[in-house]
Amino acid sequence: MFRALNEDIRNIMKRDPAAKSYLEVLFLYPSVHALFAYRIGHYLYKKNRFFLARLISQWSRWMTGIEIHPGATIGRRLFIDHGMGVVIGETTTIGDDCLIYHGVTLGGTDTKEKKRHPDLGNHVLVGAGAKILGPIRMGDGAKIGANSVVLKDVPEGATAVGIPARILVKKHSDSEVKFLYYNYI
Repeated sequence: MFRALNEDIRNIMKRDPAAKSYLEVLFLYPSVHALFAYRIGHYLYKKNRFFLARLISQWSRWMTGIEIHPGATIGRRLFIDHGMGVVIGETTTIGDDCLIYHGVTLGGTDTKEKKRHPDLGNHVLVGAGAKILGPIRMGDGAKIGANSVVLKDVPEGATAVGIPARILVKKHSDSEVKFLYYNYI
């Protein structure tokens, strides 16, 4: 667990130009605190200690403004930048090296299905305020624009923007680059 903490801190220092020192990140970055508490809660959750796991999760939410359900599965080096208002649901999976900004919801759309939250591949970037809802997949390297509402799968390497989100496709012509929305609803 402490190896993962060290890895998280070094990742933040590499990715955030505002991070000035190891100690600053350790003591002042809510992402580090929320992920540390998540790892303890997740361990307890896997041991069927649900109440204690949720107690730690809620305490962390109160302290950091980041709500991570202990049943979620999170890969290595997740960076939740600023963090306030982030919600990560119980059946969410997040790959390695993802970046999530403040106000993001990785939420469910149904209370009956077993898998009801999204999956993020590796190297996914989720912009501030984005909502990714339901049992859908964001492919490796996908980018989700700020305040987008994503209700369908996003392919690997694609960028999704808007409400509801559409895939942004880059079209090359002779002397200019045009961006077009590809409606995939």
